[in-house]
Amino acid sequence: MNIGIATQPSTNLDAVFAALADPTRRAILAQLSAGEASVNEIASPFEMSQPAVSKHLKVLERAGLVTRAVDQQRRPARLNAAPMKDAVAWLEEFREFWAGSFDNLDVLLADLQRDKPGGSNE
Repeated sequence: MNIGIATQPSTNLDAVFAALADPTRRAILAQLSAGEASVNEIASPFEMSQPAVSKHLKVLERAGLVTRAVDQQRRPARLNAAPMKDAVAWLEEFREFWAGSFDNLDVLLADLQRDKPGGSNE
C-alpha cells in the first residue's frame, strides 16, 4: 500500500499521537483552546495533583502541542495546534484510501447485483 504521507512519518508525528492518546491530555488541549491557563487553572477540573498536571503538560510540550512562557510568577500554557497539522494530513491519506476502497466496493456490489439472476440486466 503506497499512500504518500502515511509511508513517510514525521519525526514529531509519534510524539503528537502519543500525546493525543491520553484522554486527560486531550481534555487539557480542549481547555487551552479557550485561552492560556496556569497549572492551577488547568488542574481545577481534574481530580489530580498539580505535579500530575505538570507531567501531562511536559508530554504536550515535547510534542509541540503546548508552549509555556514565564509571566511574572506563573508559567501559562498555550495551545499550539500547528503540530496537529501533520497528524491530520497523515490521517487524511487513510481517509482517502478508505473512501476509494468503499467506492470500489460500491462498483463491485452494483456489478454483482446487475449480474445476479432476477437482477436488472439491461
